[in-house]
Amino acid sequence: MNGLTARWAGVSQGGTVFSAAAVWPLLAHLADGAGGQARAELSEALGLPARQAAGAARDLLTTLGALRGVDTALGLWTTRTLELNEQWTAGLPAEAHGVLTGDPLADRRALDAWAAQRTGGLIDRMPVVPAKDTDMVLASALALRTQWLSPFDEGPLETSYEPWVGEPRLALRRSSVLLDRIGVARTPGGHVTELKVLGKNALDVHLLLGEEGMGPGTVLEAGVGILAGRCPVVSGPLLPLGHVGPGVQVERVRCVRPEPPSLDVTTAAYAMDASHDLSDLHRVFGLTAARDTTRAHFPGISAFPLAVGSAEQRCVAGFGARGFEAAAVTAFGMAGGGVPDLRHVTTRISAAFDRPFGFLALHRHTRLVLAAGWVTDPLPWQE
Repeated sequence: MNGLTARWAGVSQGGTVFSAAAVWPLLAHLADGAGGQARAELSEALGLPARQAAGAARDLLTTLGALRGVDTALGLWTTRTLELNEQWTAGLPAEAHGVLTGDPLADRRALDAWAAQRTGGLIDRMPVVPAKDTDMVLASALALRTQWLSPFDEGPLETSYEPWVGEPRLALRRSSVLLDRIGVARTPGGHVTELKVLGKNALDVHLLLGEEGMGPGTVLEAGVGILAGRCPVVSGPLLPLGHVGPGVQVERVRCVRPEPPSLDVTTAAYAMDASHDLSDLHRVFGLTAARDTTRAHFPGISAFPLAVGSAEQRCVAGFGARGFEAAAVTAFGMAGGGVPDLRHVTTRISAAFDRPFGFLALHRHTRLVLAAGWVTDPLPWQE
């Protein structure tokens, strides 16, 4: 799944947020019922054989559902006249199957209510709009929430990045003695600074700042590579003095009393949402053949000829002083004063994410990326 995240990141542009983890189980169930070229393409996108896909998707949903702070669901809606293969439906959650009435407004209300309920209100509508010729909708919902182990302080962001200078942005700052939260990685596209922001329920967010000129795809792909151990990282305690990476400065400073080395972090708060037409990225998701509506591609789902008519995702994410939350719904439509006495010296690492940066929201122990994004428009600062 992280591989799918990296490939999606590689074709992303501008400010965005997306969740490959919310797409993967849908692709898996489609692959389980697909045949011919569609089955081969879906298997390649999944990274495992189609015969293993349904079982892996069930294991994934079970695992995610057991994680604190994570809610996930899978839904299936079909017309009353569409007969499904019992072996295929047996691989879906028992409560997943609903009915499409053929009334687009009524069906839209039902699907929107499902999306809102399954994401705790973070997403209030289904990305796919059912039409009169929609025979089946297969959808997933994923929501995650965490509170930081150490909250941030708020204030205005000081930056020289021109697009952010005109409108003051909301900065988040905190200081820590845990120097290993920061690291500088050497990646194929350039150096990337990684900051780990830990949540109370083992859901963490890794902020990623690349060299000037590195785009979102390059930086986010590098972040996945860091998670996989493919890129060498110099951790905070081992960083030399000077400007050692994007946004990172290490210096010796004088202080009044003995102090341990510290890590001072500044980043920007953000709230963002994005919609994605997965059909535009059909090669990434293995949907090239499956979009051909002149042929049947899913004999394992139904004897009725089916093709992917639409495939869309809506995703939201928010990073604030106290925590992080994100959600994705994906659907496939088929059809002090004085002068101090500075006699002591300590080391201070300063890290500033004060220009566009990436993020990966992930489960700490498995390193599974649940959401990813690129921040270009942080929240405004209000006095």
